[in-house]
Amino acid sequence: MNVPLKDTAEWQALNAHAKVMAGKHMRDLFAGEPNRFADFSMRDGQVLLDYSKNRIGADTVRLLTALAAARGVDAARKDMFSGKKINTTEHRAVLHTALRNRGVGAAPPHPVLVDGIDVMPDILHTLSRLREFSERVRSGTWTGSTGKKIQHIVNIGIGGSHLGPMFVADALKGYQRADLSVAFVSNPDRAQIDDVLKTCDPAATLFTIASKTFSTAETTANAAIARAWIANALGEQAIANHFAAVSTNHHATTEFGIPAESVFPMWDWVGGRYSVCSAIGLPVILACGFEAFDQLLAGAHAMDRHFETAPLEYNMPVMLALLGVWYADFFDAPATAILPYDHRLRLLPFHIQQVDMESNGKGVTLAGQPVETNTGPIVFGGGGSDSQHSFFQLLHQSPRLIPCDFIAALSSGDDFDDSRDLLLANCFAQTEALMKGRTAAELHGVPDNLKPHRVFPGNRPSNTLLLDSLNPFALGQLIALYEHKVFVQGVIWGVNSFDQWGVELGKELAKSLQPALAGETPLGPRDSSTAGLVAAYLEAKGASV
Repeated sequence: MNVPLKDTAEWQALNAHAKVMAGKHMRDLFAGEPNRFADFSMRDGQVLLDYSKNRIGADTVRLLTALAAARGVDAARKDMFSGKKINTTEHRAVLHTALRNRGVGAAPPHPVLVDGIDVMPDILHTLSRLREFSERVRSGTWTGSTGKKIQHIVNIGIGGSHLGPMFVADALKGYQRADLSVAFVSNPDRAQIDDVLKTCDPAATLFTIASKTFSTAETTANAAIARAWIANALGEQAIANHFAAVSTNHHATTEFGIPAESVFPMWDWVGGRYSVCSAIGLPVILACGFEAFDQLLAGAHAMDRHFETAPLEYNMPVMLALLGVWYADFFDAPATAILPYDHRLRLLPFHIQQVDMESNGKGVTLAGQPVETNTGPIVFGGGGSDSQHSFFQLLHQSPRLIPCDFIAALSSGDDFDDSRDLLLANCFAQTEALMKGRTAAELHGVPDNLKPHRVFPGNRPSNTLLLDSLNPFALGQLIALYEHKVFVQGVIWGVNSFDQWGVELGKELAKSLQPALAGETPLGPRDSSTAGLVAAYLEAKGASV
């Protein structure tokens, strides 16, 4: 790891190999390799990965895994699972895997040490409290202040305290009870929370406030609105019955009026974007039940074990990571598209966008030196069916190379129906079209002047991830798969995937601007653009008074 990435023999070998592979078309690779699917696919648990539609051969895989070995992926994953403080800029361990650590049979989970202290008893105690609290709410034992059963769950958070649980709750909507709704609020534009509150009965609403410090500006602003809404409707004494929190700031939660029994902990060794398996999953537990959440944890743990133990060349997260490095750094691919074909996975791209771009969108290495290569890609996407009629045009015919991940469930439940046939026909056909393309010679009856417009170059890479069905276990596997993929890429690029200092400056500047926008203080020295924008807002605000 002391050798710069581009100076390693493994990188140089890949660079030479990329020039060879750039001249090959996947059509020809499939024609010459009848067992290509068997050679370039793998299954773990309820997830099948087909990576055969990539611009790779056996030599590519060998060279990529050699790079992973040379960059210390084996040692890095051991360090992470053991609790070593691999988040060096914040001097923290990285242990989201401990949140779903499982024992074997009746045996307890193996210890996970941070500073010599086993964190598992605290995790298991928190899970027990989450189960008890959720069962009281769902059974009607816990009621609102007037005695009404809780019918509405509203989560207030932002970033990982919002995107992760919102995605999981939506994905598991089939597990939700019809008489218990769940909504998510993050935007300080109060139109969002106002729209949510219009659908809720104050006497039957429970808010979950997710903020480690209980000081995040957007979250505390929305929490104050929710608190006032409850107090105005039911009185100050009602606050304790209508709020729970996930936070380490017990002084602030107590001042807010939330009783200690309704406050659940977070740990500094869990980053926000990796926190959905922690108490941040409280709205998921309330909406879908603890058993569903427990199966989500079991699925994530299964993928953790696969990632921790499988050899690099047979390791699903490692292979996805290496393919991403292959395209980002040797083919200058600027982005990757996440394309779930199941409607209930439609929020997956937003979750993965944060996990990937906030983790590996870095410009310096762990040693504080500028990176020499491309690092994390732009991650975007959307539901596959809608996206076919939106941005797939660019994927198929633009000069830009954008690798894609197609994700779908084989079964919609216990059976297969015509809608699943249509859905998967489109999913599989798009990966085939991206791979094969279409030549001018294959365009029969098309005028010559139109043929250039209807040619598809093909040779566009994609992975296909198939879940047996969209159930909590498979969803847990999928979440952990992408988490570990991002980690491996960070190790190869030599960046810290677990800090996010790049988000801090904007927050600091916003804090300094807010008093001026409120009219409490003069703006002070600012660039002409910012000063002009503030002036425009103050003028509009003054005119409205």
